[in-house]
Amino acid sequence: MQNAETVLSVIQKLGKNDQKLERLYRQLYNPELYLMAYAKLYPNKGALTPGINAETVDGMSIDKIHRLIEEVRYERFHWTPVRRTYIPKRDKKTLRPLGIPTWKDKLLQEVMRLLLEAYYEPTFSEFSHGFRPQRGCHTALQIIKTTHRGTKWFYGLSKGTSRSASTN
Repeated sequence: MQNAETVLSVIQKLGKNDQKLERLYRQLYNPELYLMAYAKLYPNKGALTPGINAETVDGMSIDKIHRLIEEVRYERFHWTPVRRTYIPKRDKKTLRPLGIPTWKDKLLQEVMRLLLEAYYEPTFSEFSHGFRPQRGCHTALQIIKTTHRGTKWFYGLSKGTSRSASTN
């Protein structure tokens, strides 16, 4: 198997060049990708939260990764229903539902996210900040703060008429 970084960089180049991605499923057999996914997941507080079974990050081993890969390879893997729990919203009066997957499902989801993100990330607009690595609300607001120079609005009052207003 190839090194995980090499695999992801090749996939990223294909995405940059808008080339077709073929046989991605085979990359789910690469143990190094699972180790990379494990490294991203284990620092999370949620890694110790069990899903519908008792499995958590604590019991992780290279043997379990190989068994998971074997389940995926021979099409014996089945997604497990999530454990539903309710947590309080900020107002402390109402609850919101939260689904907690099993550790095995979290790990496989992270491997899939790594592969898909490597392919699609280069094609996203530089102005897109939602759910992207090293980007979010704060980076979007920082860019607006440093680059925004005002807006011209055009809106119709009635058919054929419009008014413009400039804000600075």
